[in-house]
This record gives sequence, C-alpha cells and structure tokens, in this order.
Amino acid sequence: MVSKETVHSGRLYDPTDPELMEEQRGYLERLWEFNHTRPSQLAEREAFMKEQFAECGENCYIEPPFYANWGGKNLHFGNVVYCNFGCKFVDDTHIYIGDYTKLGPGVVLATGGHPILPELREKSLQYNFPVRIGRCCWLGAGVIVVPGVTIGDNCVIGAGSVVIRDVPAGSVAAGNPCRVIRAIGERDREFYFKDLKIDWSRIGL
Repeated sequence: MVSKETVHSGRLYDPTDPELMEEQRGYLERLWEFNHTRPSQLAEREAFMKEQFAECGENCYIEPPFYANWGGKNLHFGNVVYCNFGCKFVDDTHIYIGDYTKLGPGVVLATGGHPILPELREKSLQYNFPVRIGRCCWLGAGVIVVPGVTIGDNCVIGAGSVVIRDVPAGSVAAGNPCRVIRAIGERDREFYFKDLKIDWSRIGL
C-alpha cells in the first residue's frame, strides 16, 4: 500500500493503489449521505463535518452539493467557515481554511496534480501539496486555487480567478492568472460596493 507519509510528502505516488482506493471509497460513501440530507437536517450535517474532517471549528456551514476527493478527510476548518453550493475540494492532502472565511459557489481548491511528462501520466502518477486559505477571506464564485498556494488573511479573490501563486495578506486580487490589484485600505472603511457607503450606525460595530 502507498503510505500516508508518501501521499502527504509531495512525492510522486500511484493514487490507484487498491488499498488506498478502498479507504477513499469509505469516506466518499459518507459524503454521499451528506449530500442527500434535507435542508432541515442541520444537526446531521454538522455531525458529518465534525466526524469526517481533520478539524472543524464552531458554526461552520456547507451548502450541498459538496464534493471532495477524500470526502473532507483532509480538511481543516476554523470557526464560522461558509461554503456555498457546488464547492469542489481535491483534498488528497491537507486544505486549511481560517476563521470567518467564505467561499462562493463553485470554488475549487485543488491539492493534487499530475506530472507534465506524459510517460509519468500514463502510470497514473500524482503529487500533492497543501492549500492554505487565511482568516476572514472571501473567494468569489468559481475561484480555482492550485496545489501549494497560500492566500493570506483578510484577502478578497475576485470571481473566476485562477490562483497559481501565493497572495499576500490584506489584498484584493483577481484574474487568470490571479494578480494583486490593490491592498485593502481606508476607502474600504467608507464604501462596501462601488460607491455605496457603509452606514456604520445601522451595522452596530
């Protein structure tokens, strides 16, 4: 059997190893059950995340359908993490998501990759590198994050972006490939969207 150390090491390995696939299927069976819960079954959904994920903080919510290569086994959620419907996590190795981070619909976080050399792909070889999303980030609809990327705290990643390199904390970034547009600054304390002003008296902060 391919060892867990190899799977999480960044080295090439064969993900079609029979014992590995058998273990994976067990987690995917439970994920199937999660995706077929009713909207009223909030307690069952929370229990699934607490039991199946590597870590899951308080008040986290995932809107089904939710997809994960290992059923969420290698997910590390902080507190108050929100995932809109259709998120896809290739969690062959660890994915870390910080407190208060929100993911829009259809976000893809991928830790697994395949070699460029075709002879190696013919052998079904794969490698994995962790993805890290910081605290209080917002990833818009359809964002794709590739293996080994870290997004710092308090970042906003524009919808449809393909993030192929690290994004420093406190950044607004967008595009394909994703690039930092600007830092989050004082104007963001006055306007919440385009020229619409924040009414702090109504928010109560």
